[in-house]
Amino acid sequence: MSDMTKDVLMKKLNELRRLPAETEIFEFKEAKSNFPFDKLGNYFSALSNEANLKGKAYAWLIFGIKDKGKTIVGSYFRPNRKDLDSLKGEIANKTTNRITFIEIHELQLQEGRVIMFQIPAAPKGIPISFDGHYYGRDGEELSPLNIEEFERIRAQAIIEDWSAVVISDATIEDLDPAAIQKARENFKKKFPAQMSSVDSWDDTTFLNKAKITIQGKITRAAIILLGMNESEHFLSPSVGRISWFLRDGNNIEKDYEHFGPPFILNIDAVYSKIRNLTYRYLPDNTLFPVEVLQYEPYVIREALNNCVAHQDYELSGRINVVEKPEELLFTNLGKFLPGSIEKVIEQDAPPEYYRNALLAHAMVNLNLIDTQGGGIKKMFLFQMNRYFPLPDYDLSEPEKVRVRITGKIIDENYTKLLTNRTDLDIGTVIILDRVQKGITITREDATKLRKEKLIEGRYPNLFVSAKVASITGHQVEYTGNKGLDKQYYQDMVLQLLKQCKGGATRQQIDTLLINKLPNILTAKQKQSKIHNLLYEMSCKKGLIGNIGNKKKPLWVPLNK
Repeated sequence: MSDMTKDVLMKKLNELRRLPAETEIFEFKEAKSNFPFDKLGNYFSALSNEANLKGKAYAWLIFGIKDKGKTIVGSYFRPNRKDLDSLKGEIANKTTNRITFIEIHELQLQEGRVIMFQIPAAPKGIPISFDGHYYGRDGEELSPLNIEEFERIRAQAIIEDWSAVVISDATIEDLDPAAIQKARENFKKKFPAQMSSVDSWDDTTFLNKAKITIQGKITRAAIILLGMNESEHFLSPSVGRISWFLRDGNNIEKDYEHFGPPFILNIDAVYSKIRNLTYRYLPDNTLFPVEVLQYEPYVIREALNNCVAHQDYELSGRINVVEKPEELLFTNLGKFLPGSIEKVIEQDAPPEYYRNALLAHAMVNLNLIDTQGGGIKKMFLFQMNRYFPLPDYDLSEPEKVRVRITGKIIDENYTKLLTNRTDLDIGTVIILDRVQKGITITREDATKLRKEKLIEGRYPNLFVSAKVASITGHQVEYTGNKGLDKQYYQDMVLQLLKQCKGGATRQQIDTLLINKLPNILTAKQKQSKIHNLLYEMSCKKGLIGNIGNKKKPLWVPLNK
């Protein structure tokens, strides 16, 4: 609870009631029995921003009092204290930087119950949004935060970019030539239109244009990504290091290795340490096992690159990658700036700002991370399409982010559902994933899944239903006629080629794909579709090559 006593709260309440009208930093609401959650969040954003603009430490939203006359009428909003306290987390999940109430005070008065929501002022330089929207007040009216107020808050403080600091003693000689060459190759992949120009630039020009250095001066970002291994001392007391640990099923350490700069090369070195073994499972209604890698390569690289881009290097810690028999754990220091993983997935938007802006933008330019902020969502989709558990983001510690990637199937019923229910959106799959992991979900989410016949059991002890929810005949017909995504066919071909030593024949590829192509196609059309698929994979994308001839092609994967 807050340090505010009942006497202090009563004094504040009476002070506000005596004012002739509401101001931008407090609001009375009757809320006799209920109050819409979204509207509560909108008021939180508005009052937080207005408190900042008025130079106040906090604002007030008060339930149980009439706006007109300021009489106490009492509120039955969330009468259970536990439900009231849960609002802190619910609001935090939808606000900038997970800002939430300082405290929620209850006053049991003779006239009725009064709830006083104590709302913190927006931090200097950071306007507070709710569910992606910024609110303010025009007098007593709730309204979108106008652009002048938004910019006034933003201008209050310049967030120092640790990664952009220039190291006066460092020169280009402190950068690794092999790392610079790798950076050039990645830059050309990211910006193919500049390919011819890149080769004509000297190293200083290239590093400036890739926004790794500033006017030829070496930044901390340059040392992290491209620095010689011995150049790490330029970052002191900060640490530029990734540590890989191999542990057995009993969590006993079997091997380890530490990697310093240049990260553009050593990210690959860490990746190569991870044993990405073949995993086999039997889909429903088949006798043939599906073979996949334990971990999708993109997921590993995205998790690791995110650690590098978003590490709070001022906390002087290292990035850790812990490999166990059936899971990978990635940890980096610093708050998870989007606030919640749900916000990232639902909004599918880039962060409002980056902790290490220069470093993050350089990694975008070097084709290491996604500029649109969609990398995390892609990780979830990759796991979902493989029918594997989704990534676990543990944000329980205020200055640490843990990401766990599971390399096995936990619940066969979950896998069967994803195999048979192609209509499930990612939000529903995230909730289902929590159920299979034994994580308690909200009653609202449980009701939603139960209506879909996706779960069984008595709340909160739920489990994924063993009865695959039915799909109508029209849905089955639609899936059969529409076929699967092109990427799915390409992935199947690549997987086959990797398994076939010496290459796969056209007949083997036909056998793999024919029955999976749309039912409405004729046999000739299916053959033509496979021909076009192979042409695109070989001539347009360079993913595969023919080491045979036109009459008897023999297809092999190409290393890219």
